[in-house]
This record gives sequence, structure tokens and C-alpha cells, in this order.
Amino acid sequence: MQLHARVPERKIHDTVKEFVGEIYQRPPLRASVKRVIRMRTIYYVDVLEIQDIFVLFKVGCQAGTYIRKLCHDVGEALGCGAHMKELRRTRVGPLAEDKTLTNMYDIVYAYEALTSEGDETQIRKVIQPMEHGLSLLPKIYIRTSAVDAICHGANLAIPGVLKVETGIKLGDVVLVLTQKGEAVALAKATMSTENLMEADHGIAAKTLRVIMAPSTYPRMWKHSKG
Repeated sequence: MQLHARVPERKIHDTVKEFVGEIYQRPPLRASVKRVIRMRTIYYVDVLEIQDIFVLFKVGCQAGTYIRKLCHDVGEALGCGAHMKELRRTRVGPLAEDKTLTNMYDIVYAYEALTSEGDETQIRKVIQPMEHGLSLLPKIYIRTSAVDAICHGANLAIPGVLKVETGIKLGDVVLVLTQKGEAVALAKATMSTENLMEADHGIAAKTLRVIMAPSTYPRMWKHSKG
């Protein structure tokens, strides 16, 4: 963040702390979304270094937070004005910068080991499974007998549910998994965790996007005649 005038360091530290928690933001003019005021959560703001009018800080925030708008608002609160000089994204959900590769040679080496020797060890180190990228979503595990039906776009019925995570709320986007932890689909929960555990019939979740290819698991249901 570049300040438009010099400000005492203590004032900078104290001011950025005021932005931790729920804040209101209106997206900037150059934004791809409608410019309406919305609420976003700032989990932390750590000032790492201050040099003259430049402030290096680290932010943990809710998706959809505009850091350049945050810099502008901090500048307004300081009374001097400010703008974002540079932005570096170090994490998105479970995907973190320190877990990524520094070059392409590791991928080439791993691919050659896989294709020439059939060794999957290295490729599993450099390429994360899809399930890792979806790991923060609440999860519903389903019976093997229900997998192929979901792969064909069917909604998840209660009899197909094997177990559920706590904390699922009505309307949440959930990850539907096999008993082995393989991603089957993304779905919208039509019941909370408590209701899912108590229900013996009905639709548990409506399928939004199928991830697993049909026929990965054998079909265990038949089309009804009508």
C-alpha cells in the first residue's frame, strides 16, 4: 500500500486493526461485478514492514474482498489517502503458494517416471487430486449403489447417503463423495446435517455439477418404464 503522505507507524498499526472483522465494501469502478455495497469479513491484517510511505501487509479475507478498495479505505481512515501498489495472492482456499512448484522440471521428471517406468510416486507429489481443491466444502459420503445414478445427473436421495459431516445447512454447496473419498459431484443441500441424519426418505441434495464420469462405478439402478 502506498500512502499519499507520511503517517506515524503507530497510527498505521492501530488503524489497520480497525478493519479486522466484518466490513462494508462497494466494488471499485473497474470491477466485474455490480457496484453495490456488500459485507465482507477480514480475518486478520498483519503489517509486516513500513518504509517511508510504503506499507507491506498481509491480509486474510473472505472471497470477493477487494484489497485495492481496502487500501483506499485505510488511507481515508488515516486521513492521508492511499492506493494499492502491488498485490500478491498467496492462498485461495486450500491451495497455498508454499505448496506449489517453483519450476516445470519437476512435472517433466514426474511425467517421464510415470510413462517410462510406470512409477506414480513423483506425479502424486506434484499434481494434487481434484478432491484437494474441494476439501473445504462440507461433505456427504454416499453408498456405492448410488454413485452411478449421481453421475447421470440424478439428485441424491436419503437412502443413498452413508454419512454426513456436521455443520451442513440448508442451501449449502456440498461435495458428494464415494466411500473411498472420490469426488462424485457438487450438490446443493436440501436438508441440514440434523435433518439428514433423522430422515428416512426424500431428497438430501440436488446435483449441481457432476465430476465423476458415468460408468466409473457399475450401474445399480434401472430406468423406470413410463
